[in-house]
Amino acid sequence: MAASSLESLINQKGNVVEMLRNSKVGMYVYPVVAPEFTNWRDEQGAWRDTAVLFDQTHHMDEVIVEGPDAAAFLSHVGINSFANFDLNRAKHFVPVTPAGHVVGDMIIFRERDDKFVLVGRAPTANWVQFQQAIGTHKVRIHRDPRSPSRPDGKAVYRTHYRFQIQGPDAPKIFEKMNGGPVQDIKFFHVDWINVGSKRVQALRHGMAGAPGLEIWGPHADLEYVRSVILESAEAVGVDLRQVGSRAYSTNTLESGWIPSPLPGIYTGGGMMKEYREWLGADSYEATGAIGGSFVSDNIEDYYVNPFELGYDFYIGWKTDFIGKDALLKMKDAKNRKKVTFEWNAEDVVNVIASAFRPGEVPYKWIDFPQPNYASTSADMVMRDGKMVGMSMFNGYSYNERCMLSLGVVDQDVQIGDVLTMTWGEPNGGTEKTSAEKHKQAEIRVRVSQTPYAAEARENYTDSWRTKSTV
Repeated sequence: MAASSLESLINQKGNVVEMLRNSKVGMYVYPVVAPEFTNWRDEQGAWRDTAVLFDQTHHMDEVIVEGPDAAAFLSHVGINSFANFDLNRAKHFVPVTPAGHVVGDMIIFRERDDKFVLVGRAPTANWVQFQQAIGTHKVRIHRDPRSPSRPDGKAVYRTHYRFQIQGPDAPKIFEKMNGGPVQDIKFFHVDWINVGSKRVQALRHGMAGAPGLEIWGPHADLEYVRSVILESAEAVGVDLRQVGSRAYSTNTLESGWIPSPLPGIYTGGGMMKEYREWLGADSYEATGAIGGSFVSDNIEDYYVNPFELGYDFYIGWKTDFIGKDALLKMKDAKNRKKVTFEWNAEDVVNVIASAFRPGEVPYKWIDFPQPNYASTSADMVMRDGKMVGMSMFNGYSYNERCMLSLGVVDQDVQIGDVLTMTWGEPNGGTEKTSAEKHKQAEIRVRVSQTPYAAEARENYTDSWRTKSTV
């Protein structure tokens, strides 16, 4: 009998780690947007040298939460303090389980006293929707799921389009499309600007650290707004590059956000068991894949908490939120810390070269610019035969001319330490369709700052990206 929920699927499979490591969901796809507009190397370079246009319309869920209890509800669900969350502001919203494990994250916008918009990946959207279903808060939820990964030529519609323009030359484009100078918008604040004849909301943001605005509006306006942006860039002589889906996700390697930690929802009774029974067998959590060299029988070894990801500085300790008691116990513990791993170039080249040696099993292929072959990556980082860290998201930066990955390490690991990462899965690989038969390789990695890019470190003010415990 086919499983109808995540809980029944786990019971059927028996071992949740084995289930996720052998998922056949395939490669994680950033949908609809073309893989490349020019080439991914120039597209990466443009967010540092000139300006880029990110089309963020399709790869994220959008959840609208409104009603008289909207603020109280979201304050209960997420760890964030809402004390200074005024209108036309945005925050990085992070919920945890009762055990203090991170579920995921989204960006949350406050549009009215009683209306919030959350944008991000499915795990957090699912958790928010579930909490509304089991709770008593007076709120309404409208959810617009991300576009299908493989639409196969079918028309795709969203509630809103969402674009981001950033780079050192971006201000010239803003002034042209606005019809005059754009007012100073503080970091993670929202204001209204013009895009041709349209009045749109704009968030001061910058995914790779350079100046940027994220704008959104009704999906029906998408092509008009895109054309105004492109025409404005041409009119002021800016070499604006549209960024394709191949390069898009790599910007986070320079700016320090780990986008896909494993949701910590596969264990626990009570609310957690009820949640797994609520989640469908076709949900992100049920079909997602774990990839990498780290193998443990305990799924909780893949979980992370807010302290490890650098999110602890905005925990609203004065409010009562899900997981607060657990986080209080973790607060003074020796939590791991977030770092960037810089991969040794010689070792990377050796891994790639193995694919050109006939008659031998190659090392796990490193795809460019993004070699993530699963929803969540977990590669062991070793020192003297002991695991001291985990590499969780990787890719190539043309700007830095190196492979980078983001992850967590033990507290005694220091910036500049050279460790060894085990690349590839044991025993020739798993049953994932995204993993070819291969052998494992050892790659030296140097522990580096997060954010890695100097631009991001200097321009992200009062941000979780710059709050480092290293």
